Amino acid sequence: MKKLFFLSSVIMLIAVSSCNLRKPHPEPVAGQSETDSLERIIELKDNEINDLMGTLNEIQEGFRVISEAENRVTIIKDGEGTNKKEQIRENIQFISTAMQRNRELISKLRQQLRESTVNGEQFKKTIDTMVKQLADKDQQLTQLRAELDAKDIHITELDETINTLNTQISSLNDENEEKQNTISQQDKQLHTAWYVFGTKKELREQRILEGSDVLRSDFNKSYFTKIDTRVDKEIKLYSKDARVLTTHPSESYTLQKDANKQYVLRITNPDIFWSTSKYLVIQVK
Repeated sequence: MKKLFFLSSVIMLIAVSSCNLRKPHPEPVAGQSETDSLERIIELKDNEINDLMGTLNEIQEGFRVISEAENRVTIIKDGEGTNKKEQIRENIQFISTAMQRNRELISKLRQQLRESTVNGEQFKKTIDTMVKQLADKDQQLTQLRAELDAKDIHITELDETINTLNTQISSLNDENEEKQNTISQQDKQLHTAWYVFGTKKELREQRILEGSDVLRSDFNKSYFTKIDTRVDKEIKLYSKDARVLTTHPSESYTLQKDANKQYVLRITNPDIFWSTSKYLVIQVK
């Protein structure tokens, strides 16, 4: 829970910071449209943060009342009274309803995060933490069942609640894993590029080079080598003569000779280098 309250404080600071972007005095008329645009952006960001915080606070409150109900069950099962079983049943039902509500709110928070412009890395970590908290509550209920059975207090609703929790938490974990796999696949595609180097004759044979045009027609894509732009930043060309044919900002790479007097292409700024084209063509001799 401390992590959730810490995150709340961080997000509130972000919201306050965004408010501080507002200028205390109006801009001149000439810049009024830009000021209005900035105000709209800030207002949108504030609304998104408020919505996320509202859902997060509801989830936090849900975990609080669940803990209180668990404490009541502990007190009742260790105490005396003729209506002990009925009181435990009522609290178990309350816990089941509260946990179901929290699962729905976690799904809602995920959806809000997907649709917002807020940088949500910390929110994603918090969601994973909350899913784990639900799993922990499941384990606590399993332990509670064992303790009640030991006292010959068997609650049918508790068995049903635990079975439902097992199914729903497993579904949450599967959903989270599927989303992570999708994000990972999209991230991999985003950072995929292709390169090729060859003589003028070789490039022409593969329709990569036609006259002075590069990649203008149905060139042979299978002739290229696929790379990860985050990892592969150096390409050895094994030639004493090399020329980059595709367009890439000159400040984003170097083309220098190694100890064997052969050229090596070093990409010094991958984001800028691959911003103009995901294909790299180098002519060598």
